[in-house]
Amino acid sequence: MKKGLIGKKIGMTQIFDEKGNMIPVTVIEAGPCAVVQKKTTENDGYEAVQLGYGDMKANKVNKPMKGHFAKADVAPKKVLKEFKLADTSSVNVGDILKADIFAAGDIVDVVGTSKGKGTAGAIKRWNFSRLKESHGTGPVARHAGSLGACSDPSRVYKGKKMAGHLGSERVTVQNLSVVKVDSENNLIAIKGSIPGPKGGIVVIADSVKKA
Repeated sequence: MKKGLIGKKIGMTQIFDEKGNMIPVTVIEAGPCAVVQKKTTENDGYEAVQLGYGDMKANKVNKPMKGHFAKADVAPKKVLKEFKLADTSSVNVGDILKADIFAAGDIVDVVGTSKGKGTAGAIKRWNFSRLKESHGTGPVARHAGSLGACSDPSRVYKGKKMAGHLGSERVTVQNLSVVKVDSENNLIAIKGSIPGPKGGIVVIADSVKKA
């Protein structure tokens, strides 16, 4: 990975290219992110940088984290994430990284937390088909059907797809293209949709499996 940022999902809109084609994009407020810590091979066994995003009040920070931010001479941040960069020598503690580290045409991966949808049935959660609504299925048509035989194995297998909690999980969308970068306002327009609600925290990084 050469570069990465923490950001906030603003919402979706559309922009037009030189030929007049409409491109659906998601706008992300990417940064500014402060470098809070550098991990080194000598001290930590690997190389990485820890970035912080979103200022927060000092009275909301506990004592260990106050010392962590004071050591870096950085204002307290709401979100901390580590990035394993290919070259950390050019980045120092206290540096501010902004959206201009990305450019139009870059291929990136975006990680976010999907929208929580509460408890959902098997049809909505796993795309099951409905039972027939004519004879023999009883008063319900959206149940999951048989969960297993009674004599053998006399139990429900682990991993059985059933009704339950849907959404609110870490989702990565790969190989998205950066359409436009507004460096003045730290905004990045990425083609297509990304996981999470408006205002949700996302991580943007170089693609690891470029198509």
